[in-house]
Parts: sequence; C-alpha cells; structure tokens
Amino acid sequence: MHILRHGLLTILAFFSACSPAAPPAPATAGGSTPVAEPVLIVPQAALPPLPIGPEPKVYAESALILDAVTGRVLFQKNADQRRAVASTQKMLTALVVYRAGPLNDPVEITKEDTLVEPSKLYLKVGEVYTRAALVKALLVKSGNDVAKALARDVAGSEEAFVAMMNRTAASLGMRNSHFKNPHGLTEEGQYSTARDLGILSQAVLQISFLRQCMKIKKYTFEYPGGKTRDIRNTNEVLHRLPYCTGMKTGTTRASGKCLVSSGRLNGRSVIAVALGSKAPEIWTESEQMLRYALE
Repeated sequence: MHILRHGLLTILAFFSACSPAAPPAPATAGGSTPVAEPVLIVPQAALPPLPIGPEPKVYAESALILDAVTGRVLFQKNADQRRAVASTQKMLTALVVYRAGPLNDPVEITKEDTLVEPSKLYLKVGEVYTRAALVKALLVKSGNDVAKALARDVAGSEEAFVAMMNRTAASLGMRNSHFKNPHGLTEEGQYSTARDLGILSQAVLQISFLRQCMKIKKYTFEYPGGKTRDIRNTNEVLHRLPYCTGMKTGTTRASGKCLVSSGRLNGRSVIAVALGSKAPEIWTESEQMLRYALE
C-alpha cells in the first residue's frame, strides 16, 4: 500500500510540474481571493484563414474586411476613424424597427414624414403601409421619408427613436458611434466608424428578413391606390458580382461615397466596409475587397 501511494504521488507531482502555472487571481477589496473564472481558448485552427495574395487597392479613407461569423479582421485601413457614414446607418434603423415589434403593423404617413430631402419615395400624407413594406424599401432604395415614417411610428417621435438607435448601438459594442437621425443626413455630432459598421453588419446578417431585403436587386414598390414604382438597388456591386449578398450604400457631401457590402462563397461569409470614397472607385474597390477575402 505504501509503494502504491508513493507511486500515485509521484505521478501527480510529474503532471503538476508539466502543467503551465495559472496566473494569480486578483485579490478582492476584502483581501480574499475570488474563485477563478474558466478561460475559454479558441483553437487557432477554428479561425478562418487569412487571405493569400496582395491586399486590395483601397482609395476609401476608411475600410475594413471581416469574417461575418467570427468577426476576425482580414484587412483594415483607418478602421476606427470617426466620420459621417450617410445612409449606411439605415441598417441600424432597420434593426431597431425589426426588434420593436410586429412587421405587419400598419404605418400611416404624416406630413412630418414627408419633410425631408433628397432621396425619397414620395410617400403621401394619409397613405398606409406595413412596417415590413417600408423596411424593404428603406434597405433597397434608401428613402429618407421612409426612415422618418418608421422612426415616428415605432417610438412616437424621431428624437425617441434616435435614443433607441444609440442604446442599440451601445448594446452591440459600437463604442465609437453616435447617431442623431434615422436616415443619415449630415448633422454635427453624428458619426460612426468602419469597425462599428462591421459590428452592426454582423448583427443585421443574423436576421433572415433583413438579409433577404438587402440582397434584392430590384422589385416593384406598390403605393395605395394601385400606383407602382420600379425600384433598383443602389448597390452596384450586387448587380455585377454573383456572390455579393448586398448590404447598404450611403452618400452625402460630408461622407463621400460609402458602401457596406457582403459576400458568401464556398461556405464563407465576409463583410467589406468602405467609407469616404468616390464614384466609380467605391464599386471597384468594394468588389476587390470581397474578391480578396473570398477568392
């Protein structure tokens, strides 16, 4: 028995010596040592591979490519630079509306909703649409009057809706963003970053309805009374790159050309953010970013 006990102690001592020492746990205010939390180590093999080949030529002032599932950054340029992001922030508007309640709820257009320029669907006072119909138009055609109508309907006022936007952004981990309207027209003190838009895009891509809206190339929008309008997606990369799955464009004088695009190929999905570019470079560089990450 003594020999067996001695042998077990020897084995335990051997494994103890071979195991890496755990870092000391910090002491609490009372001087006692808390129970250490388990550390989750993600195997390196589980991460997506980094792209091979020369990095894309990106003329945009800020840019980011990340894996849509793991969030691993594949390319970045001034990704934390605060800047105007124009209508790309309508993805946050759509997310807040989606989380607020039933998409089949009716929305009646008021005069306040129509008082905005320049990108509009020219909704008329008294017309009634479902939230789903307006979110679809918001993401495909980027109507500013649509954004105002949704914001007022969901929160009672644009100001209250903007507060919801900022709370949602903070909850997602968008630590370098602040929003002041639901449509993205330039306002002092409104900004985001390429990295924060990447975080937002990951959240949006998890929602099937929003994914389906953003990948629509064109469709016919129906007004009450039978009038229709053919709507074409403003994302040119969606029209020319087969595996592009959409996301959102944006343009103002302050922001320049902006595009958040996504793509899926061979079971992998990535997000490419380009901010502060110009046409036609925005389409070429965004396509190159997707090709770099997926091909």
